[in-house]
Amino acid sequence: MTTLSQRETGCLLIADITGYTSYLQSTELEHAQDVLADLLETLVVTLQPVFTLSKLEGDAAFAYAPVGRVSPTLILDTVEAGYFAFRRRLRDIDNATSCECNACLLIPSLDLKYFVHHGDFVARRIAGNEELTGSDVVLVHRLTKGQAGKQSGFPAYAVYTKKTIETFGMNPDLLGFVPYTEELSDVGEVEVVVQDLGTRWAFETERHRVYVTEEEAVFSATWPLPVSPAVAWEYMTSPEKRAQWNQSITSFEPQTPGRLGVGSVNHCMHGDEVVVEHVADWRPFTYFTLEYPMPHLGEGEYWRHTYEFGGDDREATMTLRFSFPTPGVRAWWEQESGSFLAGLEENGAHLFELWESLEPAQA
Repeated sequence: MTTLSQRETGCLLIADITGYTSYLQSTELEHAQDVLADLLETLVVTLQPVFTLSKLEGDAAFAYAPVGRVSPTLILDTVEAGYFAFRRRLRDIDNATSCECNACLLIPSLDLKYFVHHGDFVARRIAGNEELTGSDVVLVHRLTKGQAGKQSGFPAYAVYTKKTIETFGMNPDLLGFVPYTEELSDVGEVEVVVQDLGTRWAFETERHRVYVTEEEAVFSATWPLPVSPAVAWEYMTSPEKRAQWNQSITSFEPQTPGRLGVGSVNHCMHGDEVVVEHVADWRPFTYFTLEYPMPHLGEGEYWRHTYEFGGDDREATMTLRFSFPTPGVRAWWEQESGSFLAGLEENGAHLFELWESLEPAQA
């Protein structure tokens, strides 16, 4: 029995394991299928709840997010967080096994690619299963057979259609994406851009972490969350979402173009006061660290905040830690901690009220 649904608009995404066909032909079937199941589970966890899994397609996962659920930064963070989790899982499996079978020896030959397109679709229930249909669904699947990734020379990559880039206001030049025109026999020419995920992984593994530990923290608090870590992340990082619950912010102006991430500088207006914040570390859906210069206390004075997200969709937590690397801020804290924590508690109450009002699908 088929149930008809209305047309929806949103972001369509395919995460496809690279090299799996040749890997399967050279390995023991049973063991290879265990590896595939493990890697697909890793991918699905990173996609949800920002994206809804439509179905698994062999060595790929097909997912979607209705319009309004995703932002440019959230799309890019989902892709990169998924790729990083995939690479870490490959590394862990490889390091943890002493098995000499081909299925284990050839694990490092696997990689990952993404295809992202913004368009229309219809979600239907057919024989008890959800199926997405429409020309844009066909297009994103045709992209998996295209030449953009091969021509770019990137072993691991993400392909975004020009429509996606334009819809979400991304600047491909600032993001370092490579343009390409796909020529698909049954679709025609499709303009896309390609992101090098391998370079992003190298940067992720080599760059210095800026992270406030429990031992360093002057203040630390952990809260159970009524929403998933990914949703909490968006409400804590998106300028538009922050303005919904932080009553003291009267305006929020990013000073660096492009996506939020390490190196971003934001100006927050708190009434007549301007607060400058620097993004010092950015590990999507795990933690981010902000640094706040306080020049009125002396040259080089600043303090540091780390927001960390843990658990899963059912039992998520958020931890906030402050550290004061400079003496002037420590002295300031002794005098101002009461009023600051009162403001933190008030804004936190607004935030949790907002989260608790979300529909289950949003949370």
